[in-house]
Amino acid sequence: MASLDQVSIAILLGAVLVMAGILSSLLALRFGAPLLLVFLFIGMLAGDSGPGQVRFDDVRSTYLVGSVALALILFDGGLRTRFQSIRAVLAPSMVLATIGVLLTALITAPIAKYVLDLNWTEALLVGAVVASTDAAAVFLLVHAQGLRLRPRVGATLEAESGTNDPFAVFLTLMLVELISIGESSALHVALEFTRELVLGTIVGVVGGRLVVLALNRVALPQGLHAPFVATAALVVFGAAQIAHASGFLAVYLAGIIIGNRPTRAHNSVVTFLDAATWLAQIVMFVLLGLLVSPQRLVSSIVPAVIVAFALMLLARPIAVFLCLAPFRFNWREKLFIAWTGLRGAVAIFLASIPMLVGLSKAYLYFDVAFVVVIISLLLQGWTLAPAARRLHVALPRADRGPRRVELDLPGQLEQQLVGYSVRSKSLYFRRGLIPSWSKPTLVIRDQRILSPAEADPVAPGDYIYLLAPPEKAEALDRFFVDMAPSPAPDPHLLGDFMVSGEHTLGELAGIYGVAIDEEQAKLTLADYFDVHLDRAPKEGATLELDSIVLVARSISGGRVSVVGLRLPEDEEETAPLTRMASLKRRLSEMWSSVAGI
Repeated sequence: MASLDQVSIAILLGAVLVMAGILSSLLALRFGAPLLLVFLFIGMLAGDSGPGQVRFDDVRSTYLVGSVALALILFDGGLRTRFQSIRAVLAPSMVLATIGVLLTALITAPIAKYVLDLNWTEALLVGAVVASTDAAAVFLLVHAQGLRLRPRVGATLEAESGTNDPFAVFLTLMLVELISIGESSALHVALEFTRELVLGTIVGVVGGRLVVLALNRVALPQGLHAPFVATAALVVFGAAQIAHASGFLAVYLAGIIIGNRPTRAHNSVVTFLDAATWLAQIVMFVLLGLLVSPQRLVSSIVPAVIVAFALMLLARPIAVFLCLAPFRFNWREKLFIAWTGLRGAVAIFLASIPMLVGLSKAYLYFDVAFVVVIISLLLQGWTLAPAARRLHVALPRADRGPRRVELDLPGQLEQQLVGYSVRSKSLYFRRGLIPSWSKPTLVIRDQRILSPAEADPVAPGDYIYLLAPPEKAEALDRFFVDMAPSPAPDPHLLGDFMVSGEHTLGELAGIYGVAIDEEQAKLTLADYFDVHLDRAPKEGATLELDSIVLVARSISGGRVSVVGLRLPEDEEETAPLTRMASLKRRLSEMWSSVAGI
């Protein structure tokens, strides 16, 4: 009975610790504290050196939980990644995720060697453990601080932090093997890396497509789609690891494949994984906090702090500036990307590998990684928003998005039901605009269900449901947020090639002689872009209008404010593609074909 009581006590204490972590998140968000840091401190307080007096030294269980948690976090990151948004930054992101991690480890190693009194291989292991950025830490802090980064910067950070973990894991394992066995060769390392990369890619792509096929072909009971996908992600991860491939790369690629294909119950899957990854992060950080011994940290705190500052102020910036030199990033963007190299659970998880295999200085690696994470979350985490604004990589924060309700329709994948509350200052209410690919189906007013015809005209406070393709549902948000005040039209813009977005199609037709429908004559050019584009307009977006092409030249308040006119006789011949551009396009087409995106 005593053993049963111990199990019950362990369950109770574990649940209390996780609940404490969840509740503490409210306090952390209120005061702007880095949230992941709170979970670590909860674990430390519960440990044998804190008031909780819980003795925990099971490294094997910690590694198992960390592997599962990290696999789910990477899968969730891939699931939310739109391939279209990262396609343009794949090259710089991949360079940062591989060469950048290696350079960071190499530059950190000499400092670690001299301040920690290690040999070169052990110093390189310290560098490898702390070299990768943590995707969960980066995006949790970016979203918690309400930052809206420039698209290229945000996409680069997203792709880099999601793909650098596999290389950091590979580098750590190779160095642990080298220290344990005592010999290796450059050819062996190269072959191992190639095998893990190639097999990981194959397992990830094939696994992702099989999951999509199963989701859409197998009639699972309601509510089981999300657990099925989460379990399938772990199957992909485990299968890749058993095949000595990169399981973390495989699970991330599988997430991208599934997230960019139409599947059943997509919204419930995303919601379930969001909760699962939150729980995984909390459990992982609490367990890692339990492993920390403040008494043991005292002996290595000073050299560990030196390593942390060398990593943040020297190694990461040098690696970023060298890796991004061939790409068109300005110095402000490079500096922000360098400063956003947050370290999180991945570094402490990697530091548990030497402990698991029993290396002689295993606890030193763990303690150094712990100090690096603490300083990174405190210093970089709290200064992320001021740095983004000071370096001008943060865009003006748009009005908070509307609360969108998405409902999957049984039996088909092409349409889903999307619901919004109608605001008095929204584009939909003021202009009556709605994209051509969406269709209002019902309106809820005063707890009554009405058809669009019965509810006409729609009033503020109504709740409207529309049919829309799942991949375009998010683009409806801009029609239901409060409109930004539009500037007065500049009469000087109504010239031969540039017009204000506030001019109507009727005015344009009168000057340039284009043919338009009478129903569209009262639409402004900004309205025309809103109605016919699949997503929020960006500079350079084009739409055809009879014989001319409209080009979005300037965006203000999320809408087109200045439109350029590309007349038929002014169209230039398409310049021939350079070899590099041609190669990029072929690689993109090859990936799209293989991944089915």
